[in-house]
This record gives sequence, C-alpha cells and structure tokens, in this order.
Amino acid sequence: MMSVMSLYTKWLDMCAAEPDLLEELSRIRDDRQAIEDRFYADLSFGTGGMRGVIGAGINRINLFTIRRAAAGLADWLSADPGSRGKPVVIAHDSRLFSARFARETALVLAGRGVRALLFDALRPVPVLSFAVRHLNAAAGVVITASHNPPQYNGFKVYGPDGAQLAPQAADIVTENIRRLDFEDCLPMEEKKARGQGLLVDIGRKEVDDAYTAMALRLMVRPEVVRALGGELSIVYTPLHGSGNVPVRRVLKEAGFGKVTVVPEQEMPDPAFPTVKAPNPEDPASFTLAIPLAEKTGATVIFGTDPDCDRLGVCVRDREGVFRTLTGNQIGCLLLHHILSEKKRMGLLPTDGAAAKSIVSSELARAICEDFGVTLFDVLTGFKFIGELIQQFEENGGHTFLFGFEESFGYLSGTNVRDKDAVNAALLTAEAACVCLHEGITLYERLQQIYQKYGFYSEAVLSRDYPGKQGAEQIRRIMQTLREAPPDRIAGLRVLAVRDYLIGRRNENGLVTDMGLPVSDVLFFELEQRHWFCIRPSGTEPKIKLYTAVSHRESMEKAQALGRRLTGAVLALLEG
Repeated sequence: MMSVMSLYTKWLDMCAAEPDLLEELSRIRDDRQAIEDRFYADLSFGTGGMRGVIGAGINRINLFTIRRAAAGLADWLSADPGSRGKPVVIAHDSRLFSARFARETALVLAGRGVRALLFDALRPVPVLSFAVRHLNAAAGVVITASHNPPQYNGFKVYGPDGAQLAPQAADIVTENIRRLDFEDCLPMEEKKARGQGLLVDIGRKEVDDAYTAMALRLMVRPEVVRALGGELSIVYTPLHGSGNVPVRRVLKEAGFGKVTVVPEQEMPDPAFPTVKAPNPEDPASFTLAIPLAEKTGATVIFGTDPDCDRLGVCVRDREGVFRTLTGNQIGCLLLHHILSEKKRMGLLPTDGAAAKSIVSSELARAICEDFGVTLFDVLTGFKFIGELIQQFEENGGHTFLFGFEESFGYLSGTNVRDKDAVNAALLTAEAACVCLHEGITLYERLQQIYQKYGFYSEAVLSRDYPGKQGAEQIRRIMQTLREAPPDRIAGLRVLAVRDYLIGRRNENGLVTDMGLPVSDVLFFELEQRHWFCIRPSGTEPKIKLYTAVSHRESMEKAQALGRRLTGAVLALLEG
C-alpha cells in the first residue's frame, strides 16, 4: 500500500474536478494527523456495507469510495453465475449527497455491464429489501447512514434474498474493492447507460403499491382497526427522512384517520436541523412531537430514522404522561400482541418461531415459552434474522412470526428481510387499537406483561474510540477481557463466558461449541440469569455495552440492580 503522504498527493490530483474535496485536502496540507486519519486505512466494508464521515480520503465516504464499492459489487455479481443478467436495485435516503451517490452507483454498475434499477426519489430500507425480491434482483444498495449524525453517509448492500449481504459474499466484495484502483471505477455516461437499458428509473407504481398491500396483509386484527382506527390519535415524525410517505400511506389505508405529522420534521433535510442525530432511539428525538401530541390529544407517537428501518415509540400512561419506550419494550409488546391475538383467533401455528438478537431482552423468551413458540437467538445484525427466515423457507420446520433487535428494529413478515419501521408502526398502532377496545393504554399493556412474566431492565451504552488510535484501543480492550475475564462483577458471580469470535462457551473450564457465525462479541452469563455483553460496533468506531437484569417484585428493584451492574461494567471497560 502507498504511504499516507503519497496517497494524499494522489488524491489532490484525483479531486481536481471536485472543488469541495479539493478544498478540504488543501486545508489540511500541514496537518499530518488530519491527513493520517483520512488515509491510514480503507473505510471498512462488512456485511452491512460501509459507513463513515463524509469527506476526502480512503477512510471517508465520498464520490470515489462510493464508486469503488459499486465496482467491487459489480465484479462480484459478474463472476457469480446465479447473478448474471439480473439487475441491482438502488435506493437512497435524505442524507447529504445520497441522491448523487445513488446515481453514481448506478452508473458504475452500468459501466461494468450490470443493469441498475434506480428509485426516482427517497425510499426506505424496507421498500428496497422488498424490491430486491419483488423484482428478482441480484442485489440491492441503499445510500444511507441510518441513524448516524448528519456528517455521515454510507453504502448498504443487500443480497438476492433481500437481506443484508452475507459474510461470505461481503468478504468477496471486500477483496474486489481492495484490488481496484480508484481511477478504474469510472461511471458510464448517463445518456449512454439509459440508451442501452443499463439504467432504468423505478417510479411510484412499480414497487410501492405491492409493498403497501403486503404490509397491510400483516395486520393481525384489521377488523378492530376498521372499527376504532378513526378514534386513535397518532403523532408521527419522520425526522427529516424517507419514512414520511410510506408510513403515512400505510396508516391511512389501514384506517387510521387521525395522524398528525410534526411539521418542522416532515420534509427531507440532510442537515437534520431539529435534532442532534436523527435517531428514534434517543428520547430527545421526540422533543417536538410530545407538545404536538399534547395539543392534538394523541395517545401514541411514532418516530422513524432517515432510512426508516428503526421505529421509536412514545405512549401515554393512565395519568396522561408520555413514556418513551425502549427497543426491548417495543419488541416485546409487538411479540405479545402478535402471539396473543393469533392465539385468541385460533391462528397461532404449532410450529411458530420468533427471533431476537443475543443482546435483546430475555423477556421475549418468557413470552414465547408461555405461548409455545420457539425463540431463536441470533448474532447482532438483522441479516441473521433474514438468514433464519431463509432457512425456514428452504428446510421447513418453523413458521416465522416475528423478529426484533433491541436497537429498535422489528419485522413480522417474510417479504422484507431487514428491519421494517413501516410494518412496525402499523402493528404498534393496531396494538394500541386493541388496547383502546379493552379500555386500557398501550403502556398499561406493558405493565400487564411485566406483572405476568417479571420485570426486566436492560441498558445499552457505547463508548467512542475514533481514529487509528481508537481502533487499536478497542482491540486491546477486547483482548484483555478475553485473556482475563472477571469472575465477579457488581457482586454477581460470572457463571460462563461466551466468546463468539471463537464460537465457544466456557463454563468453569467446560468448553462447548455454540454453532453460530464468528463475531467479535463477549457475552458474560451471571447468576440469577442476569448478563452483560461487550462488542465493537461493526459500522462505527465505538464499543457497545449491554446489561440486562430481571426481578420478580418490581421494576424499581430491577432498575437499581441494573444501574449497579452497568456502573461496574463501565468501570471494567475503562480500567
């Protein structure tokens, strides 16, 4: 690989026709650290594609890194017999340069002989995932950085099953990318690509109608919505992203007539001016929505991120106070809604299955056991739930009912193979209607679930480690924990350690294989079925920490124990 300074000089020449990138590089001419940060390594490409800060350099998202990623994808598809002749579907969200990056992706694919089907406007991740399957495409791409701050963008890749790219395929694409010079990844001229049929726009009718009809079929109690949907008042914020049109459409067609959109956050805006980050996981994202809900008398608030794969929810309690739900709470509410209503109608299959990530709430297990449904644990990353659905379809044995991740991702169907906030918003609204029919709130339903199965308290934190030094620090932290794991923490004994990097579970020296894909994750099983987990983020320079406890008596006692465990884990990480 070329030296950092050689790469910097080369990029000065490459960016001659890109004034913004050239100005950025010229500005840091005498800042060796800034140059190194942009050129010390290629932006990581994994099973979710790549994501990073927008800017100049090989460690940034820009026109050239997008083109090279598209070329690497095209080369993989061209070499794969099952993909030849099939198109690639491309979508984008509202982020800075997303539309341009999507078009450049299409034209690079066209230049390598791969037909590109380009959505004519913003589309969310679930619509892209659906379109890959609906249009029998070889792959899909969404230009998005999901819920990251405004300075980020990304290149998310989907396989022919509509799920995020499988690890083996991602490895091949990564190797293809590394072999390519940036100068060899030029796009085809647009007029030529259109003339040869290698670039085709997808309008409103080709996919959107089919997707909406599919989402409506996933309702469990549509007759309750038809009866009471006009009475349920909802406030919705798309947080300046791609969810505005599809979420409002599906709610309207289902029968929800009182949906008010937060006006300041309705229109697409790459600056996301009303929030620090467009992340519905953050309660602050509802700062504008809650006063509007108070004014309109709404009982439910929805928020979606820019690519509309995550859903955040606020609900009123019996006293009228809005409560922001966690991803685990939303997931367990939806799981319980689906299973209980299907059982009520005699439609719960005997081979029913649900799925959650290993870091999501164990409350889901208690619910599934109660309804006789098998719960599968998968690694973090919704692609693994997508793979599980594919296995069920190919091998039989189970009927998929619902899957979720604590990071605000949910799915109840099989025509989409990624998190679907449109689907989740509709189901949450339906669950609220069922509660309205019973004379309770959705928040009271959650309390009923806790009373029956126990009080579960989970926490998710992250610590940022930016740049080259940060990457090395993350590696050292994980290595130290592997070599010297604690035997007690917060007064709780560590009963077993699962190391997903080697696929082994160690319980007092008894080592067993776990049978899951390799991932850099450490999971610590504690006494009384409490646990904590540590893993580096796959898309950002940070370590994520998860803690989970439960208590039979009250949420207050569970939360007190959870705070003690979380503090101890943070001390372990920082010590």
